[in-house]
Amino acid sequence: MAALRGFQLVGGGSGAELARAATLFDHAAIAIGGAVVCDALDGRIARMTKTTTEIGVQFDSIADVLTFGIAPAVLAYAWGVGAALKDGSPSHKLGWLISFLYLMCGAFRLARFNVQATRPRLLAEGTVKVDKKNFVGLPIPAAAAMIAAVIHFAPKPLVEYGDRAGSIYCGLMILLTGLLSVLMVSTLRYSSFKSVGAGRRSPRVMILAVATGMMLVLLYSRYVLLAVVTAYVLHGILFKLWSLLRPRAHAEREED
Repeated sequence: MAALRGFQLVGGGSGAELARAATLFDHAAIAIGGAVVCDALDGRIARMTKTTTEIGVQFDSIADVLTFGIAPAVLAYAWGVGAALKDGSPSHKLGWLISFLYLMCGAFRLARFNVQATRPRLLAEGTVKVDKKNFVGLPIPAAAAMIAAVIHFAPKPLVEYGDRAGSIYCGLMILLTGLLSVLMVSTLRYSSFKSVGAGRRSPRVMILAVATGMMLVLLYSRYVLLAVVTAYVLHGILFKLWSLLRPRAHAEREED
C-alpha cells in the first residue's frame, strides 16, 4: 500500500508530494526487510515448537510469493519505471516485462524448492540436489532484500533525478531486476546459514557478533544492509567462478 500511495504522490509532481513519496517508498522497503527477518525465523520456530504441517509449508510459499515476489516488483516499478520512463515507450514496456519476469522466476524458485525438499528422488538427471547447507539458486527473500536495500539506500523517486539521469538509473534497476530473476532460477549454490550457531563456538562470541551486527544496522542501515545483501547475492556467482577456475589452474600446474 505504501508503494502504491507513493506512486500516486509521484504523479502530483510537487516537492512536498515527492518528499512524502520518498518516505513511503522507504517504509515499504523497510517492511520488506522486516518480512525477510520473519521469514528466516518462522521455519526454525515451527521446528523448535514441533508445529510444522504440510498446509503450513504451502501457506508459507503463498506468503513468500506475495511478500517477496509481488511487493518488490510493485515497489521497484512505482519508485522507478512507472514515473521516470515515458508511458508506452520501449523502455517502459521492458520495465513491465522484467517486473513480471521477476515475479514468475520467484514463483518458479519457490515451487522448485518445495519439490526438491519433499521429493528429491524424482529430480531429473543432472539437476543439482538440495542440501541443508546450501540453496539451489538465489532465494527469493534475498532477491527481494536486494531490491529493498537499493530503495532504502536511495528512496527518492527516480523521476526527481531528471529525464536523462532518471532513465539511466531506471535502466540499471531493470538490469538488476533481470539479473536477480536469472539468479533465482539458476543452479548456483547459495549458503543457507542453517549451520550457524550449531557448532562449538562460544555463545559469547555469537551474542557479541549479533549485537554488533544489530548496532551497525541501527546506526548505518542504508549502507550496511546494501553491502550485506550485495555480498550475499554476489557470493554465489563468485563461488561458481572459483569452482570453474580451480580445476583449470590445477590442470595447468600438473602440465608444468
